[in-house]
Amino acid sequence: ASVFSWREVMTPLAKNATVIAYDRPAFGLTSRPMPGEWSGPSPYAVPAQADLLLALMDHLGAQKAILVGNSAGGTVAAYTALNFPERVQALVLVDAAIYSGAPANPLLQALYQLPQINRVAPLLVRSISSSGNDTIRLAWHDPSRVTPEIITGYRKPLQLPNWDRALWEFTIASQPLNLPARLSELKMPVLVVTGDDDRIVPTASSLRLAQEIPSASLVVFSACGHVPQEECPEQFMQSVEAFLSTIKK
Repeated sequence: ASVFSWREVMTPLAKNATVIAYDRPAFGLTSRPMPGEWSGPSPYAVPAQADLLLALMDHLGAQKAILVGNSAGGTVAAYTALNFPERVQALVLVDAAIYSGAPANPLLQALYQLPQINRVAPLLVRSISSSGNDTIRLAWHDPSRVTPEIITGYRKPLQLPNWDRALWEFTIASQPLNLPARLSELKMPVLVVTGDDDRIVPTASSLRLAQEIPSASLVVFSACGHVPQEECPEQFMQSVEAFLSTIKK
């Protein structure tokens, strides 16, 4: 996905705050560095992507921010809040993928690194170019509302060079983050929102997330799927604006 999925709510949110939306490596229209083009940790790993987020904030002069993350973006938001709480004023976790992630099996991690796998895997990733439309529709409670224009918006990143290789680099850079065990450390205001028909990150996972974060607020949108900011923008805005009104400036 990309900032495209936030198109319905960015302007309304900007009425009361400065909104910064960006595509992180492997997604959207951002650059996709290839192996050999970086030194140190992979830019596709969550810790490096949290560092990138903070660097963006520094560049724009934002000392603190309210982080809003959907799905795997919620993973980055939660990781950043846990490791750099002084930079995070509040969290909005939208159908966040907190309980899924990297395989803990070291043999599987080693398998990912085999040269043979690295050569073949990007070819398998390219299957998204044909199956991706089904995934987009799966993310919506009512897939009949997914217009050709929405499909086009989601598919635009697939026209970039190395999109498939970058997605594979993102996959093999995944590592256990131990986020569930640390949720009690979150002391800032947190809003957990989810659709009641999320078939990608099960709704039950968001319900569990709200229970395990101290003092978290929970909103469940009716007749809504994995991307409420896109499928149910009015409900989403009402809930987020109500949450933001409780946060001290």
